[in-house]
This record gives sequence, structure tokens and C-alpha cells, in this order.
Amino acid sequence: VRPHDRSEFRFSFCSIPDRPARYMRLLSAFVSVALSVSTAAAVAASGPPQPERVAIQRIGGVLHGLLYKPDGDGPFATIIALHGCSGLGHGGQIQPRYLDWAERLLKAGNAVLFPDSYGSRGAGQQCQPKQRKIFARRERVADIHDAQQWLMQQPWVLHGRTRLLGWDDGASAVLWAVRPQIAWAGRHDDFRSAVAFYPDCRISSRLGWSARVPTLLLIGADDDLSSPSACRQMVDDARGRSALARIVVYPNAHHGFDRVNAPVHVVAGERGHIGTDLKARADSQSRVAGWLAR
Repeated sequence: VRPHDRSEFRFSFCSIPDRPARYMRLLSAFVSVALSVSTAAAVAASGPPQPERVAIQRIGGVLHGLLYKPDGDGPFATIIALHGCSGLGHGGQIQPRYLDWAERLLKAGNAVLFPDSYGSRGAGQQCQPKQRKIFARRERVADIHDAQQWLMQQPWVLHGRTRLLGWDDGASAVLWAVRPQIAWAGRHDDFRSAVAFYPDCRISSRLGWSARVPTLLLIGADDDLSSPSACRQMVDDARGRSALARIVVYPNAHHGFDRVNAPVHVVAGERGHIGTDLKARADSQSRVAGWLAR
């Protein structure tokens, strides 16, 4: 063998021990990528979380609802979520806004119960005064009470960690339910906190509203269906005689700012506007997560 041939042979021979290590690193990286792709595909294939349909027996009928619950036996912190005036869903499908929130809350380890206040009573949407037969301060507060009583009987519920979350008319019901005068006698587990998205505060502000549990209000400055000024005044007037109450008013945001991909538009049959505001939506998601984790 010529000298230069021996040199090439030695170089090649000395490089051989490095190849298995490089091969194993490449193989590990390939497996990691493959597993990530497989996991993502499995999550996508599984689709949105599927709720359990519940029927809560009560005097005078049944309160139907949708329950989203994490896997396992719990116990889980639980949220009673109150839909707005257009109802919980259409055609048997929950509205995208509520499904979006259910997914977020589930990922944080919460169970979420959506009482169907309208469907349980055979009623349609209640957005216009002439349609309204179910009221936030009466029937919907009763629904909150019945849902809470039912939850306290479930072995997977973490006592002392039940919260309230509501939108629109459901948010107005939340404001009524957290007033000190509404505390139900004999209940051992009160709500830990509450969140109200763009409620109608006009009646509550005139009645000297206050809260017995920490309550967060979120509303757009350009909300022409509810009243940001009334909500601000209501919270300001409650200082010194209420549990912690906070209000966030989002500049340029309209009613329903947390909706999923809903361009701002005039509500049919009304003069108000409704639609997504991306900044307010993102900020509210962060604030709600922090508030409910208190």
C-alpha cells in the first residue's frame, strides 16, 4: 500500500467510532419529531371535548346542562358557566364562544357545568324585551342555586373551589347571585369567586349592589347593548361595603368582544353592535385565568 493510501485508511478508520454516536443522535431527533407529529395528529383527530349531558332534578321540572370534566376521579375545581341571552347553543351544538372557554378551562384542570336555562324551559333566545320570559334575577339565580346544590353532591367536586362565570344575561345573573342578600341558608360551600362578561348593570346599580365574593367585571367601552358607565358606577359605589370587586373597561371594544372570529356587526332587531376585539379577547383570557385561580 502506498503511503498516501495508508494515511487515508487511518483517517477513515479513526472516524468510524464517531458514526454510531451521530447516528443515535439523528435517530433520537427523528423519533422525537415523529412522536410530536403523531401526538398533534392524535389531538387534532380527537376533536373538541365532548360534554356529558346532565339532568338535575328539582321541584317543578328538570334543569338540563352540559358538563365538561377532566379525565380522572378528581376532585376538581368547578365552574358554573351561565350562557347569554341567545342561549347555550343551536341545533344541539354549543356556541363556539362557550366551547372555546370550556376548552381553556379544562386545560387548566377545571370542570365546567353549563346549565341550559332556556332549553330546560322550552324557551328560545331572550335578547329582546318582547321575547323575555326568563329573568336573570329570578329564574337564572334559581338555576345557579340548583346547579350548585347538585355539584355539592358529586364526589369529583372539590369543595370550596366552585366559581361563577357568566356572559350577557348570564353575567347579570352572576351579579344577582353574589349579592349578600342572595346567600342561601344552609349552604356550606359558597362560591370562591365570580366573573361577569358585559352584564347589564343598570338595575343592580340603582339597588346598591355589592358582592360577598370577589367579583370581576369585563366590558367594552363601546358596548351599546349593556352600559359600561352603569357598571363602573355600580362597582365604585360598592367600595367599602363589598368583597373585592374589580372592573375592566376595554377601549373600543363592543358587546361580545371575547367571541371567536365574529366581525363587529349590528345585532338583528336591535341598534347595538356585537363582535370580537382581539386585544380585549386576549387580555380577558389572561385575567379570567388569574382571577379564577385565586
